[in-house]
Amino acid sequence: MRRYSVFLFCIALIASVLPARAEPIKVVATFSILGDLVRNVGGDNVAVTTLVGPDSDAHVYSPTPADARKIADARLIVVNGLGFEGWLRRLVQSSGSKARIVTASNGISTLRLGSVVDPHAWQSVNNTKIYVANISMALAAADPAAAEQFVKNSQAYIAKLDALDREVREAVARLPPDRRKVISTHSAFGYFAASYGIEFIAPLGVSTESEPSARDIAKIITQIRRAKIPAVFLENVSDPRLMQRISAETGARVGGTLYSDGLTGEKGDAPTYIEMVRHNIKALTRALGD
Repeated sequence: MRRYSVFLFCIALIASVLPARAEPIKVVATFSILGDLVRNVGGDNVAVTTLVGPDSDAHVYSPTPADARKIADARLIVVNGLGFEGWLRRLVQSSGSKARIVTASNGISTLRLGSVVDPHAWQSVNNTKIYVANISMALAAADPAAAEQFVKNSQAYIAKLDALDREVREAVARLPPDRRKVISTHSAFGYFAASYGIEFIAPLGVSTESEPSARDIAKIITQIRRAKIPAVFLENVSDPRLMQRISAETGARVGGTLYSDGLTGEKGDAPTYIEMVRHNIKALTRALGD
């Protein structure tokens, strides 16, 4: 964050002698959560297009010719990295795009599940502040004339994230320690678990592309019964039938839907990143606190 502050100070000095840009920067974000972060930092100075839309799964996404045209027309492409968008390299190559690729997760202390890096770093609010800093630096470099506004926008948004982080910690602190265990569909909440102390157990790995074996499912069912895990959760990007089966066989209640890899549409429960985190912690505390 110190590097970010020094960089933006220098850009802001340059901006003071440059004319304002008339056109917003065209930015492509690979999925809905990143799109929301870019909009919060960029404001009116960016025109954001998102490839993987609301309630959609970036793990198994298949790009379209229209996506190649969006990429070709962009000045910046904001990606998560950490292996999350395995389809992106081919898409960029096929589009002929010369856009700068910005990896929002740069600087994150990553977690691993076995030999695989967990890409879901945004599930820790503190990590998301690093995402915001990386996005702000990239926008300021692309448009120095608007750098001062990017600084203000990012600082205001990081203040909201600080408040959100406190809100999550306070909510978890009210839960009995022996009830801070849940089952979710895939391993998307490792960073949340590491930051906030709720244990997540999942039949799928870090990607929804995998399929659990009968042995995997049986192991989790046994674990739920032994540990008396109180709730299982659906995810908005996954088929609910697996969780419903596990719930039926163990008696663990379905605690609701968690939003892991994608936001909802504007009328849904989680149309923004902040509303997503707030929805998730409310769903968790409601199910685990009973």
